[in-house]
Amino acid sequence: MTAAGSLLPLAAESVLGSRVQIFAVLVTALMLLVVLELVRRRRLVERYALLWMSVAAALLVLAIWTDLLNWASDLVGIDVPSNALFLAAFAVAFLLLLHFSVATSRLGEETKILAQEVARLDEELRQMRAGSHNGSGQGGELSGDVPGEAAGPGARSRPSTSDQ
Repeated sequence: MTAAGSLLPLAAESVLGSRVQIFAVLVTALMLLVVLELVRRRRLVERYALLWMSVAAALLVLAIWTDLLNWASDLVGIDVPSNALFLAAFAVAFLLLLHFSVATSRLGEETKILAQEVARLDEELRQMRAGSHNGSGQGGELSGDVPGEAAGPGARSRPSTSDQ
């Protein structure tokens, strides 16, 4: 094989590598734009936008500085740099899932507490309305109340003026 024939695969590999690098930079820039648009439309909270923009910035650094992934994979002892990238992506995905599980659990607990508070306030409001109707002399009950039953625990039903 001649020297010119051996240089041809290297030139094709260089063009392919630059195309992949340009594509990676464009995809990362598009990801940044999508995150910014989601924040602008108030579909994504700023703290999560910061997280996604950090991931996009890391990908942009890897897309521009291609030797960084080779250096990091050699440092960790991984032979193929793409495997190091998949391992890092898996770790990030795991941490995101863990974070969102914690947030979902906290929100579920807060929702339960809020529902209990609403039920308590609703019961207090019903008792107040039942007391004001019984004490007003009209003898009317709230719709859905059973006539003759007390409005709540410890409540006494007062006879209306029409019963006397």
